[in-house]
Amino acid sequence: MRASVISENVREVLLTAEQIKDRIAELARDIERDYEGRKPLLIGVLKGAVMVVSDLARELQIDLEMDWMAVSSYGSGTVSSGVVRILKDLDTDLSGRDVLIVEDIIDSGLTLSWLKQNLESRGAASVQICTLLRKPERLKVDVPVRYIGFDVPNEFVVGYGLDHDERYRNLSDVVVLKPSAFGGSDDEISGPVEPARKVVTPGLGDDN
Repeated sequence: MRASVISENVREVLLTAEQIKDRIAELARDIERDYEGRKPLLIGVLKGAVMVVSDLARELQIDLEMDWMAVSSYGSGTVSSGVVRILKDLDTDLSGRDVLIVEDIIDSGLTLSWLKQNLESRGAASVQICTLLRKPERLKVDVPVRYIGFDVPNEFVVGYGLDHDERYRNLSDVVVLKPSAFGGSDDEISGPVEPARKVVTPGLGDDN
């Protein structure tokens, strides 16, 4: 396997474009089942979730609306600052709405936990979360996530909307960067990258 855009900074392809497409289709079927008869509001978290929201929305065969929000707890580095700022707020009134937050990746969970509480406080009827990727080893708070594409190892991943200093978002695959690409040393590489693992969506009575 190889990245869509070959780069000397890519260590390994973690998920191919085809794997991502297939998993998003599976998540869409789960969402259609859960939201039958309702019109969810998909809220994409800019900028990383643009690809996920776009592909998920086109795959979903139900009535829906979309809006966008930009929040930040990251600088140009690789670790969350823990301080959340709203860079772009929603245009939609959430009163009585069934909200589905769509994320590219959950790292520490700190930003997402804050965002979920913020949207719930605006009068939403329900707030659920869908993410393409999750890093279990990095989680610092317990955030209930209804739909998860893959659990991924604690590596620096980019592509399919994920970036490092605004680079690599346009890769079709999700790839692992070499440490030298973000200020480390490639001597730190000690072995192969652990594979991504698909996460099965629980039944309606088994929410996280």
